[in-house]
Amino acid sequence: MIPYLPLKEINAQYEPQLSEAAKRIIENGWYILGEECRCFEQEYATYIGCGHCISCGNGYDALWLIFNAYIQLGRLKKGDRILVPANTFIASVLAITHNGLHPVFVDPDADSYLMGEKEVLAAIDKEIKAVLLVHLYGQNSYSDRMNEECKRRGILIIEDNAQAHGALYGNRRTGALGDAAAHSFYPGKNLGALGDGGAITTSDEQLAQCIRELHNYGCSIKYKHDRIGVNSRLDEIQAAILRIKLKHLDTDNDKRREIAKRYIAEINNPAIKLPHYEEHCSHVFHIFPIMSEQRDKLAEYLASQGIQTQIHYPIPPHKQLCYQEHGNTSLPVAEKLSAQELSIPCHPTLGSDEVTYIINAINSWRAE
Repeated sequence: MIPYLPLKEINAQYEPQLSEAAKRIIENGWYILGEECRCFEQEYATYIGCGHCISCGNGYDALWLIFNAYIQLGRLKKGDRILVPANTFIASVLAITHNGLHPVFVDPDADSYLMGEKEVLAAIDKEIKAVLLVHLYGQNSYSDRMNEECKRRGILIIEDNAQAHGALYGNRRTGALGDAAAHSFYPGKNLGALGDGGAITTSDEQLAQCIRELHNYGCSIKYKHDRIGVNSRLDEIQAAILRIKLKHLDTDNDKRREIAKRYIAEINNPAIKLPHYEEHCSHVFHIFPIMSEQRDKLAEYLASQGIQTQIHYPIPPHKQLCYQEHGNTSLPVAEKLSAQELSIPCHPTLGSDEVTYIINAINSWRAE
């Protein structure tokens, strides 16, 4: 079996440094908000190109903290309408609704699968107060023209960068393009911890200070609570792990791109649609999605050939029971993607022979 994402094998690349880091933290006896966390925040802010990085418990918390901080600072209020792509993971939407904000679902582009410039400019109106850009699958969805129009209208741009660590727009990294960005370090991400983890990046000093208080019980100094906050902190072991893996992120992303280029050049099956992407945007291929009208049969065939796949995502948020009030919204592209998308292996430890085997298997499949 060629696994979809062999985390044990991927993390073995960074040994013995990972084990040594965990041992060092255990022996130090300082496990929360210590030196490792401080150093990781500085290093990640520098890598992304932002003035501030605030680490937190996970990617959802990062989004929640951004929206909540904007509400506490008076830049958003309950009931405000937020643009969000209709084909994102549900965490993007949960962070909106858990803050009393209203999601406005936008159908993505049928070729890039992104809510990009065209979709955003067509959807914004006087009622939209923020745009949640999701750099889905690892590809940038931001543009300068979009930013100019949002600035003109006073609309915030918030990036969901959970799948795009290291992606570029020109010479700027995603996570430093909008007003603030949320990052997930879930183990399967391009920059993954050995457990949950997340961060917020921004160059807005007031926002950063508010989030620093919010993620630590609303605390400005110990036992002085100026805000109604939560407990969402990155532990020292995870921070140390991420510091090690951050040094290898660009190299790992290059390996993903090499695999993706082979897939795009060599997969040739009329029953399968390959993703379109802009070279200059430096896609990091967290996910390599292929589309087929017979997706389930294709997945069964590949499994029979020893190739593991996944689906991202089989039910779009507006069709989930928890958001049934949006169930009648017409979003045909998102619904088509949910019925046809299949993710094939694309990770730094995938060997050249394995890539060849996957390509040959896909090319040999025949739709009924």
